[in-house]
Formats: sequence, structure tokens, C-alpha cells
Amino acid sequence: MPPDPTRDLETLAVNTIKMLAVDAVEQAKSGHPGMPMGAADYAFELWLRHLRFDPKAPDWPDRDRFVLSAGHGSMLLYALLHLSGYDLSLEDLKAFRQWDSRTPGHPEHGCAPGVETTTGPLGQGVGNAVGMAIAARLAAERFNTPAHRIVGHRVWAIVSDGDLMEGVGSEAASIAGHLRLGNLAYIYDDNRITIEGSTDLAFSEDVGRRFEAYGFFVQRIDGHDHTQIRTALAAAAAEETRPSLVIARTHIGQGSPNRHDSAKAHGEPLGPAEAAATKAALGWPAQPAFLVPDEVRSLFAVRAAEGRRAHDEWRGRFEAWSAADPERRAAWDRYHERAVPADLFQKLLAAVGGEEKPAATRVSSGLVLQKAAELVPSLCGGSADLEPSTKTAIKGSPSIAPGAFAGRNFHFGVREHGMGAVLNGLALAGGPIPYGATFLIFSDYMRPPIRLAAMTGLQVIYVFTHDSVFLGEDGPTHQPIEQVMSLRLVPNLVVIRPADARETAAAWTVALQRRGGPTALVLSRQDLPPLKRPDGFRPETMLRGGYILSEAGPGRRAPVILIATGSEVAPAVEAQGILAGQGVGSRVVSMPSLELFMQQPEADRRAVVPPDAPTVVIEAGRTHGWERVAGIDALMIGLDRFGASAPYKVLAEKFGFTGPQIADRVRRWLGDS
Repeated sequence: MPPDPTRDLETLAVNTIKMLAVDAVEQAKSGHPGMPMGAADYAFELWLRHLRFDPKAPDWPDRDRFVLSAGHGSMLLYALLHLSGYDLSLEDLKAFRQWDSRTPGHPEHGCAPGVETTTGPLGQGVGNAVGMAIAARLAAERFNTPAHRIVGHRVWAIVSDGDLMEGVGSEAASIAGHLRLGNLAYIYDDNRITIEGSTDLAFSEDVGRRFEAYGFFVQRIDGHDHTQIRTALAAAAAEETRPSLVIARTHIGQGSPNRHDSAKAHGEPLGPAEAAATKAALGWPAQPAFLVPDEVRSLFAVRAAEGRRAHDEWRGRFEAWSAADPERRAAWDRYHERAVPADLFQKLLAAVGGEEKPAATRVSSGLVLQKAAELVPSLCGGSADLEPSTKTAIKGSPSIAPGAFAGRNFHFGVREHGMGAVLNGLALAGGPIPYGATFLIFSDYMRPPIRLAAMTGLQVIYVFTHDSVFLGEDGPTHQPIEQVMSLRLVPNLVVIRPADARETAAAWTVALQRRGGPTALVLSRQDLPPLKRPDGFRPETMLRGGYILSEAGPGRRAPVILIATGSEVAPAVEAQGILAGQGVGSRVVSMPSLELFMQQPEADRRAVVPPDAPTVVIEAGRTHGWERVAGIDALMIGLDRFGASAPYKVLAEKFGFTGPQIADRVRRWLGDS
């Protein structure tokens, strides 16, 4: 640790952080100055005395992670990154919230080094931090040896009232307490102000007692008293068996004569007059804006040098460990590279065998998962208390449990929202390829972390089973209607709804090879028949998202194109046979993924779905959105109402999804009596 700065220098450094935030928000005429002003004291102590980082190597694997879950206070993070020597200039700070800047209104992973995760939707960072802490425990269990400790980093996060009001924060904290994540510490910025005013309007619980019930080590401090801050952070850093919550009582807009403890400091600039008054009150020069005194730069430079030395020392230990245990080092490389074998698809296809019997795609997925886990050491995950239904346990591997991280099977409990945020943290940490499973209908509970995974470009796999109205007797509360199409609306999310075991193997192949975003596998509860493919069919064709499954014709007119997904492909094939017997030629196109299909060259897409051919889409759900593939004149055989409780074969008959019913609809649409 660097020597203690003098009290005057400490105050100068804290005020520098405050004024960088104030000046950036003033220049942007937009932003949240109050939280950075109130949090500057403890953030300074955290970054100067506890956080292990090397600004010249922001991706150092054993760095401490810092998560600003209260992402509206983004200028706090940007100021700290700039002062600490990261590649984030004063010009970047001056471009706060502007087009194409590295300093957007809420932190975005990938815009600037040192931003560990995308935050802003409150509570998500709480869950991301849990995932990062779990990832650290997983890596420590796999790679540390008695002679070499190469994984030992901690995760620190700043959370706000809003983070702890949102349900995802509660779900994630409950997981952290259950698993006894002693390498995780939250600092709760208890400023007691929200956008509407005092938290007394809606929030009167004892947060400390709630977190104690979760199993946290809880401390309460004055967030502006540096002696209390240092004592609490040191105690949190020393705690190894419980996650920590430091409740720091702070004052939003601290230092501002007229915005101190005011809701106005939360989401709007101080204004020129109040900014000037604040500078005067703190003894800060009115000009220039974005001032960083040389003494403050030197103070943070000392801390950065400490971090570089810590990194160098770690690198020496890592090299000694690599030399002593080359086999474990090779496993490290495969794990952190998220390596998959070149012949992954062929091996996953072999795992489902010859497809001789009907099988639910969730069951086929379970078979594929076992082989995938054998081939891809990074793969790990679990379900939201639904594994017997989702078939997502890795056989032969232990469960992740309190204080036990040798296995690969997670038990997230009935916490879909928290599960999604934790998965994102696991992916961000580097190493794991995480998957999370639940029924498709409950994907609605985890839409925010799915959206953030897509926005951030994270390799996360979602296994959504019970994919349609045909899950049957559980009824409309559990039968997804709009979920598949609504997931397809999320940019950078690939949705795959396979029709049989071979397409399920293809779906897992895409998900394991796709590094730049999440993938959703949408799987059936009911058995689906194996599909017959033409002689000479190349399995790799299935990876394109849509392909010609079968042709029947010619008939009396141009062949009609029957596009179907998942459980509707088999009845489409049945309808094709009926139509052929009536003189109507057709082509069945299985299209498990619109996203993958639309990524293909236009000529290839037109070869599969000719734009001038009569086209029919068959999918047991909302069909809005299929127009981009089938055209606005296509016949859409879908479902625009909620389902009903009945056996799935009855539902297929009632809702018109049997082969004969499809053939009849198509024939009438074509004008044949």
C-alpha cells in the first residue's frame, strides 16, 4: 500500500473526483452529479488502498473487479479510471454523453478499459458481481496449487438504494449469501434519495438486517469519515467466509450548498450558478474546468505503480506455476480461451445417434450437453430449480454448493432474474461459458439480463424448454405464445428452435462456437419424430439457420414453400405429402433460426425461399416478424390467442396444427377447392 496521504492531499483528491463529475455533467448538460459527489470519499479509499489493478494491463486475469452497479453515477468511474492511469483521457471525460464517445451516460463494457460490465438498469450489477465472484472461486479451485496461488482476486461493487429495491438485487444477494462468497463486497451508497425524493416515500426496511439474513457480514459507517471507511474496507477485505455489505451513510450532492441531500442532484446538472457555488464552498478554483492538480496525479500514479508491481509479482508466480505444472497450464489456456474442438459438430451429432425414435428436443439437448461438457471444459451452468424438466445437469460433475466450487452444476433456485445477471457476470469474468435453463414462459422474468448480454456481446447460452402451447395440461399460464418472436426482436440474440435431435446438436454447436453474443435454445417438452433428410444431405447445412428439408412436386402450379420451426416441421412434412397427393407441389423449409438464416448471402436465401413463390409460415405462436423472410403476402399459420389446458394432441387438433389441417388451409389459400 502507498503511504497515507496527508489530510489536505486526501481532501484535494476527493474534491478532484467530485469536480470532474460536476464539470462533465455541466458540459454535457445532462447526467447525475450527486451520486459521484456523495460517493467520492469511500471510492477514493477503495481505489487507493484496496483495489488491485494495473492500468497498463486492464485485462490482467487476477485483477480485482470493480462493478459500479449504480451506473447512473458513471462519472465517478470515469474520473477514477482517468486519475488511475487507464487509457481514458481528459478529452474523453469532456465528451461525456456525446456521440461516439468512450464515456456514455451509463458504463458500457468495451467502450473504455477498466469498465468491467455494462450497468444502468438497477440491480444488474449486483448480479454481475456475484457471477464474477463465483468465476473467481471456480478458477481458484481448478488452478491453484499448494505451492502456487495464481487466482485470489476479489470483487468490489458500489450499489444504490435502487439496486437493492429491484428484485434482481435480492435474488443475486441471496445466491451470494448461500454460496458464502467471501471474495465479494458491496458498498451500499445509503444516501436516502431517489428521483421522486426521500427514500422514506417507498423504502423503510432495514437493509442491514435483510443482508444479515442472507448470510452477509454487514457493517455500518459514515461514508464521509475516512477513518471509518478504512476500518470497514479492511474488515471486508479480511472476511473470507461471507460476502460483505458496507452500508455507507452518505449525502447526495455532498459539498453543494443548495443541492446537498436534494433529489435534484440525482438526475440533472447542478447548473452554472450552483456549480460555481460548489467550487467556492470547497475552495476549488472556478477555472479551468476539468482541473486535476499535479499532487493528485502523483498520488494516483503511486497507486498505479503499486498495481504494476503486483501484476509483475503475479506474472512471476504464474510463470513458475506454468513451469512446475505444464498440464494444468494447458488446461488454463483451454479454459480461458473457451476452446472448442474443430470437429465439435460431428461429435455432437454422434451423441444423438441415428435418431431412430421420437424424442423431445429437451431430451436430445441433455444428450448433447453431456458430450459438449466432455469436449468443452469452460461449459458450466444450471437451471432455476427445473433441472429434472430441462435436462441440464452435467452428469458425473458435483454441484456448486456453499464453499464448494469444484463442480460445474449450478442450482440457481427459483430466481430467473438473478440467474440471468449471474450468468452475465460469469461470462464477463473470463473462462466460463455459462448456461442457464428454465421454461420458455419464464424467459420473461430474465429479459433485462438477456438484453444486456446481447448488448455487451457475451457468450451466454439459454436453454428454454416447454417451448409452445403443446406443453399441454399446465395451461395458458405456462404456454408461451409471444415469447419466441419477442426474443427474436432482441438485437444480437440468436434464437434457435430445433425440430429434432440433429437440429438440436446443430443448435448447441452454434451456441458453443458463437463468441460475440448470447444464444437461446428453444426446446420441446413433447416427443418429436426424427426428420428424414434427402440422400446426400450435408449436416452442416443445418448451421445456416434455414434449409430445404424436402421437395414434393411438381404439381399443377408453382411449388408452395412451407416454412416451419420446431415441433411444426413434422406436421408440415405430413401436409406436404397430402398436398402432393392432391396435385400441389411444395417445398418444406426447416428454419430453426431466423437470425442465422438472415445472416446468409442474399442469393443463398433466395435459393431456399424464392421471393416469387407462394409461401406459408407454420409456427405455434405469434407470427409477426416472419414477414422479413416470407413476405407480407405469405399465409401465416400461427397462434394469436392464449392457450388452454389439455393434452398436446388435443391442442394440436383444436388450434389447427395437424398435417391434414395445414394441408387444407394451404389448399384453400391457394384457391383450390
